[in-house]
Amino acid sequence: MPHLKVENLRVGYLPGIDILQGMSLEAKPGKITGIIGPNGAGKSTLLKAAFGFLKAHEGSILFNGNPIQDESPAAIKKRGISYIPQGANNFPQLPVKENLLLGCWIFRKDKERIERVLEETYEMFSVLKKKHGQRAGLLSGGEAKMLSIAKELVTSPSLALVDEPSAGLSPKITDYVYEFLAKKRDEGLTILIVDQNIQKAVEYSEYLYMFEMGTVKMEGEQKVFAGSIREIIRDSLVGAGDE
Repeated sequence: MPHLKVENLRVGYLPGIDILQGMSLEAKPGKITGIIGPNGAGKSTLLKAAFGFLKAHEGSILFNGNPIQDESPAAIKKRGISYIPQGANNFPQLPVKENLLLGCWIFRKDKERIERVLEETYEMFSVLKKKHGQRAGLLSGGEAKMLSIAKELVTSPSLALVDEPSAGLSPKITDYVYEFLAKKRDEGLTILIVDQNIQKAVEYSEYLYMFEMGTVKMEGEQKVFAGSIREIIRDSLVGAGDE
């Protein structure tokens, strides 16, 4: 059974205008599922709908077989789903460590677990350990992104919705972020990821969907996309019919 299953989803930001036009997809357990496509295709919209920020006009969203399309983001998070938005999602006036502790809020009374997850986070992101007492607002763009990801994953969710993890990052930091996500995948985390960095999304995803105008234009295993990466990048950037 897929961790996340979206069926015939129609959703938008304004009444009567659906961005997703009957969208269907699956995210299988313990895998990275990638979503690529041109701007405006509905990639981020899908993640927002899956996390309860947008309500479906039609269709269903199932998590472990249970419908969640009518639930609030707080209720969805309690089910074990984390949402990592594009850009930094931190408290800039608070130190790095305090941001991580806020991520641990749901198990704030379990001091042993808190110490364990902080140690694991600092081991993976050594720069956060060095700057644990520094205000998050003073971090570089790459460091702030690392903190955003770490803060959301300290709760050990079973599914992570990740929006544009490489946006604004250098190639080196992008590699580091993807290696971290791959490590979490190897530990059992299911990841549904949206990224304009087509090369990285294809490299790390076991299965991919290409969106176009709110529909799935193409889907398949990683080898299907890797075999024609230049054409995939072209279509993802400009969309079909723009040649």
